[in-house]
Amino acid sequence: MGFSRQLSLSLSRYVMGNKLRGKKRFPLVLMLEPTFRCNLACAGCGRIREYRDIVDQAMSADECLKAVDESGAPVVSITGGEPLLLPDIGQIVEGIIARKRFVNLCTNGLLLESSLGKFKPGPYMSFVLHLDGLAESHDGFAGRKGVFDTAVNGIKAAKQAGFQVLINTTIYKQTKLAEIEHLFTLLSRIPVDGIMTAPAFSYEAVGSDVFMSRREIVKAFQPVYRMRERFRFYNTPVYLDFLAGKKELRCTPWSTPTRNPKGWKRPCYLVTDGHCGSFRELMEDTSWEKYGAGNDPRCANCMVHCGFEASALDELGKSLPAIWQTVRWNFSNHKYQL
Repeated sequence: MGFSRQLSLSLSRYVMGNKLRGKKRFPLVLMLEPTFRCNLACAGCGRIREYRDIVDQAMSADECLKAVDESGAPVVSITGGEPLLLPDIGQIVEGIIARKRFVNLCTNGLLLESSLGKFKPGPYMSFVLHLDGLAESHDGFAGRKGVFDTAVNGIKAAKQAGFQVLINTTIYKQTKLAEIEHLFTLLSRIPVDGIMTAPAFSYEAVGSDVFMSRREIVKAFQPVYRMRERFRFYNTPVYLDFLAGKKELRCTPWSTPTRNPKGWKRPCYLVTDGHCGSFRELMEDTSWEKYGAGNDPRCANCMVHCGFEASALDELGKSLPAIWQTVRWNFSNHKYQL
């Protein structure tokens, strides 16, 4: 969720409008996964393992745009898999922007530089690159040498071409926070438009000892929290408070519905208990009270942004100070605008 000035105001209006209409559950970010095909096999990725039986299936451009219309979410995060492998990715992005929705196109960066001609820079689109450390560490997670350098070259090319570029950094159990600080320093010198950081989710399909407990997450994010005044984060301030153990938040899984070739994923981007045929079925027929820390053991250690950033934004509907804190944070940390 990249917080440009325009998006910050748009989200504020959207959240407050739904609150005033008495809506308790509404989407903020549509996680759109048109394909699970990928040119990497990253160590912490559950997608290519969970959906290996349909890795060759893909959603059409029409199906993608129908999902955007169904959900009505103001932000669409195109993920996967590697979205830049889709032949019609340019058409999909163009259609979403035509609907005045904000697009975050997530990519590992291997095809970024060669794909820039498919898109037009503007306030409604950002590339989001996943970088989980400096070259040696990131390439180790990605399982291939040269991935980090290719991604950084793609970032520089995208910035030179006028695109907004955001970074998503996942913190694992073995992550060295001093290295992450060096990474953020390097990225700030380019400069990128914002950095999001979050703890890894312990996918059952991965089965690797790289994930942290809640207590370990809070400890790991203490130094990250102290970096918030030095680097241009696009986490909300309330979510950073949550990661650092300074605030409690409840998970709001309905805020980030996921649509992929199998349908609408229930209940959330991280946990799979089946797929629904429509967005309405997902929202109305899911027993949301069954999920979250204390209810489902799979949720016990989850503090990932797709479950809790919207919970942080829910503060907007509770108090004027919370609105001011979030808007002031985004205005001071993000300079790009119309």
